[in-house]
Amino acid sequence: MNSKIGGAVLLAVAAFMLLGFARTGASLSSATALAALLITVALPAGFGVALLRGGMRGGSSDRTRELRRQTIDAEILKLAMAQGGRLTEVEVASTLALPAGEGKAALDAMVARQAADLEVTDSGVLVYTFHEARHLAEKHEARGLLDAR
Repeated sequence: MNSKIGGAVLLAVAAFMLLGFARTGASLSSATALAALLITVALPAGFGVALLRGGMRGGSSDRTRELRRQTIDAEILKLAMAQGGRLTEVEVASTLALPAGEGKAALDAMVARQAADLEVTDSGVLVYTFHEARHLAEKHEARGLLDAR
């Protein structure tokens, strides 16, 4: 929405500048007049059209969403390591200050990608478990794969 307003404002500025330029009666034969017309009319009009068409975004909204998802996933994993590999939706939402439902959506997506498992308590609370985070303390006991034979 803001890009549409910005685009409309830039087009209005370009139209206003073109009107002013036309009223001066300046000749387009000089390089100075052409440069002034380009800077004051063509550039704002071009950027205004680009904003209205969405060309200034360049797919950044998709990239921004993906970066946000990756950041939330990383923060969830850090929280899981601090909590012994078990988290609830409430812990994630409150610790990461996520809007209602976004914590659950992020956790459910991690379950779908098999980064977490889902368990339920006797009282019906969903607990998201992270296998590697639960067994992080065992990492110093790791052996080489060839040693297992």
